[in-house]
Parts: sequence; structure tokens; C-alpha cells
Amino acid sequence: MGQLEDMQIFIRIVEAGSITKASEQLNLAKSAVSRRLNDLEERLGVQLLTRTTRQSHLTDAGKYYYQQTKNILEKIDELNEETTHSLTTVNGTLRMTVPLSFGLIYFSDIIDEFSKEHPNLNFELDFSDRIVDLVEEGFELAIRINKLEDSTYQAKRLTPIKFVLCASPDYLKNKGTPQKIDDLKNHTFLQYSLDKSITLTLTDPQGITHQLPVTSKIKATNGEFLVDMAIKNHGITYIPTFIAYNALKNGKLIPLLTEYKLPSLTAYAVYPRNRFLSLRCRYLIDYINKRFSNDNHWNGTF
Repeated sequence: MGQLEDMQIFIRIVEAGSITKASEQLNLAKSAVSRRLNDLEERLGVQLLTRTTRQSHLTDAGKYYYQQTKNILEKIDELNEETTHSLTTVNGTLRMTVPLSFGLIYFSDIIDEFSKEHPNLNFELDFSDRIVDLVEEGFELAIRINKLEDSTYQAKRLTPIKFVLCASPDYLKNKGTPQKIDDLKNHTFLQYSLDKSITLTLTDPQGITHQLPVTSKIKATNGEFLVDMAIKNHGITYIPTFIAYNALKNGKLIPLLTEYKLPSLTAYAVYPRNRFLSLRCRYLIDYINKRFSNDNHWNGTF
């Protein structure tokens, strides 16, 4: 290994938080990672990290070297990608994390088609609704559906996420179809979270916002499960349209109070703020944007 590889290993140790985690992410033996760090410190004549059995902490010299090294490696990456095949070749391994339902419903086709366009590219995908620390866990990109509050990340908007109130035809036949907000008080709800309660916010055609606290018969953190429970006549669910789309389109679920506007979220592609966005990530983000534009799954048309 040369000095550039040593720099890359040093950065991974810092961002992973320990030599052990860095070795796992790099798929190298812990002893090899530790040896490369020792060689780097001996070459520089300074200590970059203070090590304990579980964690590593930057020294003042290490903080300076870390920032300068990141700048150098990002410039090298940028130069390489701008030079290689005139920005036409995408390769390497793209490690990304995607929300579970979102990923299972849509990313099979996206990765299938994108992979065929870029056969030299490999993928490592984590399907999970947990909030992943991209730097610590070594991910290059994340898809997030939420309000973004973490200033350590940069984000590119992908698509709005609209919501719908819906229930099965048989449930509505037995319980009645709500015609106004107050009618919802007499209905059973299926909740897309494990919070103690949920407050529905609806805006009427006159622009007046109404809030209605509701309690739920069934709570779950998976939207596909709740759609299935709604189809089986267990109640009304408040769910993202992309999860309920097929059931709404084929009539297994009926949208309710459609003249009212419901709050929406946004899907973002997220990556660390101080990290160069690789060509493979840029191409994938552009591809997802193209796929999602004017798609009925996202614009609320059934």
C-alpha cells in the first residue's frame, strides 16, 4: 500500500470511530489496519489518534491531518471521475440505505435497470427504517423520507410523499363513509407509528386547518402491513400514497375526504456534507428523479 491508501484507512478509522469498525468496513484484518496507522504516524513523526480498546480520538495534529487529507482525496476522486472515459463510466461499489417499504416496493426495478446501464457498478443496500449514521457505518448515500434536521448532511430532493385516508369498501359499508371531519370520530383507525396517539391534520377547501386526535386499534411501523389490515376491514388508515397505490387503484381501498388536503413529506437523497458526491451517486440520483417525475405513485392520482 502507498501513502494514499494509508490516508484512506486513516479517514475510515476516524469516521468509523474505531480501528475495529474501520477494519470491518474495509474488509481488512484489524491488525493490518492498526499497522497501517502506526506506519503513517511513524512516517509523519506525530501521533494522530489516541487509542483505547473501544474508541479512537483525534489529537490536534490528527484533526489538521484529517481535514487536509479529506480535501486531497476528494480532489483526487473528483479528478479521476472527470477524467475517466469523459464522465461515462460508473464503477466501484455504491453502499446506500433505503427505507424498508419504499425500497422493497420500488428499488428492485430501479437497481435492475440502473445496473444494466452501468454493468461495472456493484451495490450494497440496507433496507431499514432506522436512522443510519452514514459516516460511522460507511454508507455513501441514503434515501430519507422526513423533515431534514441534521446539518451534517446534504440533501437532494427526489419527490413529494403524499398521504391518503382510506378504508375497504366492506368496512365503509358496515361503518358508513365519512363525509366530514367530525364523522371520523366514530371510526376505527390503523396507525402508521407506535406513538401513543396521533393527531390528524386536514385543511378544508376554504384553507382552514382542522386537527383531530384519534386513537388506534392497530399500530405498526410497516405500511404494507397496515394496508393489508385495512383491506381486511379493520379500519381507516392514514398512509403514504405510494404504499397504498395498488390497493387504491384496484378498488380494494377507497380514498376518503379527498376534498381535504393532508400534510405531505419529501423523499431526499442524503449524503455527508463534507464528502465529495461520487459520479455513481450523482447518476443514481438523476435516474431516480427521472423515474419519479410525473409518476402517479407520488402525485396522488389513482
